[in-house]
Amino acid sequence: MHFLVRVPRLGLVLAALLFNGRAAEPASGSSPTARIVADDGPGWTAWTLDQFKNVNCATNTWSMDGGVIRCTGNPVGVIRSHHSITNLELVVEWRHLQSGGNSGIFLWATDSSIKNLEAGNGRLPEGIEVQVLDHGYTAQYERDHKKKADWFTTHGDVFPTGSATMKPFPPVAPNGQRSFPSKNRSRGVGEWNHYYVRALNGEVRLWVNGEEVSGGSQCKPASGYLCLESEGAPVEFRNLKVRLLP
Repeated sequence: MHFLVRVPRLGLVLAALLFNGRAAEPASGSSPTARIVADDGPGWTAWTLDQFKNVNCATNTWSMDGGVIRCTGNPVGVIRSHHSITNLELVVEWRHLQSGGNSGIFLWATDSSIKNLEAGNGRLPEGIEVQVLDHGYTAQYERDHKKKADWFTTHGDVFPTGSATMKPFPPVAPNGQRSFPSKNRSRGVGEWNHYYVRALNGEVRLWVNGEEVSGGSQCKPASGYLCLESEGAPVEFRNLKVRLLP
């Protein structure tokens, strides 16, 4: 059963609670699917490249094309929000254009790590990453490393990077750091996927194509920059909208 939830007046937090009564862990098992959509309601802002600043990518890495944010994937790096953000809701659609494509959305990227990147040190920031990964990456990893890919998935992992920390929701990766998705919801290369992310008071929750699958609590940091990631392969984002929360 699928529901389309449009919330021009009610917050997505309320919508999320209506469709997922569990307070501590992502939804699992059979349950209705909520397709969460950000309408032009109070507080929602459509984001384009104008809302981001280049950190350590080339001038042509990121571009806009008919409302779509396009990324070449080279070099590895990020663009960031102009200001630090604490609590927010985010909806976006994304698709990879190449098998094995890799990208991500960083929440709460630290100011110190961003400054290091701007100075030419390192490639990616410290913060909480919401993985954007194509299924072909698993086959490539297992072919190149001659072992099973048991430490990541391609369906919406959430995890801390660098010195950041998080208590992951189960199921948890073998290293205890990543929240693995409770369901396999992501679509393959060339297909659009829908993410809804809620980052609130140090807790992150991710919905993939309408169902909550992963996240974590006790995130440190719990405030910082919102970033989009370039990581070696072309990727596109569209219908990116953000609402700041108190």
